Amino acid sequence: MTVPARKNTDSANPRRLSRKKPLRFKPRLRGAMWAGVMEERPLGGRLRAVRRIAAALVWTLLCMPVQALLLVVPGGGRDHFPKLYYRVLCWLIGLKLQVIGQAGAGAGPGAAGATLYISNHTSWLDVLALGAILDARFVAKAEVGTWPLFGWVAKLGRTVFVSRSRGRTGDEARELSARLRAGQSLILFPEGTTSDGARVLPFRSSFFSVAGDAARVQPLTLVYDRAGGLPAGRRDRPITAWYGDMETASHAWALLRRSGTRATVVLHEAFAPADLPNRKTMAVEVGRIVSMSAAALRQNRPAVALAAPVRRSS
Repeated sequence: MTVPARKNTDSANPRRLSRKKPLRFKPRLRGAMWAGVMEERPLGGRLRAVRRIAAALVWTLLCMPVQALLLVVPGGGRDHFPKLYYRVLCWLIGLKLQVIGQAGAGAGPGAAGATLYISNHTSWLDVLALGAILDARFVAKAEVGTWPLFGWVAKLGRTVFVSRSRGRTGDEARELSARLRAGQSLILFPEGTTSDGARVLPFRSSFFSVAGDAARVQPLTLVYDRAGGLPAGRRDRPITAWYGDMETASHAWALLRRSGTRATVVLHEAFAPADLPNRKTMAVEVGRIVSMSAAALRQNRPAVALAAPVRRSS
């Protein structure tokens, strides 16, 4: 008696693995952002933000009458007090600072005269970080002077407001030149706007029209390279970068809920304005230095102050 051969159905109908429930994986990284939005923070983050906002307001209200008095009293207190104000304010909101290099390095650091500082621009936080380490005045758009509280602080800090309208360009350039000749150092953001923190926008040559009245020009790079105490990644940049149609209040609230935020400022070697033939060349060379340094910081590489541009004849 022959036994019928068993049909081999394995190849025709391969067995398929079945799973009752789909595999689910929910990443749980502290301070992460998914789907382009910030996740809800725990109660501790909200209490931290409220505490920081209250402390910053109290400190600002205490400092405003002091600076107003210093503006009418002879002496150098009016120039040095804003630096103390910004330094304490950074500490109150939990912003740590790392400074590489020194102000005025290169191009005769001991020589008298004003310095024109050139920086990239990422956020409203830039004013606090740079104001805490530099004895210099900011150049800001005229709208900042109308902002509640921020405008008052800017005026007390002797910020130079410019409208950037064609009709007043000449008068404003002459005012900036006069301040530089009087020995008042200035801080310029030649990108003309804030970036998303992932790149440095091209520097506009028009911002360098007053460079000839400065004793030296010093490029500097500002990058927020730590978030939660760890190297900042792409998803962390919207927390510190303030750009596009972001609202200041909501952006500040999300930022102040975080801990372990750090800004690294690299002061590159300064150079005499006469070392470069014209403002267009200066914009390109300074932009190159700032961009290279910012890229290195975003990649978590060691921060190094770069050399000044090579002297060129016209």
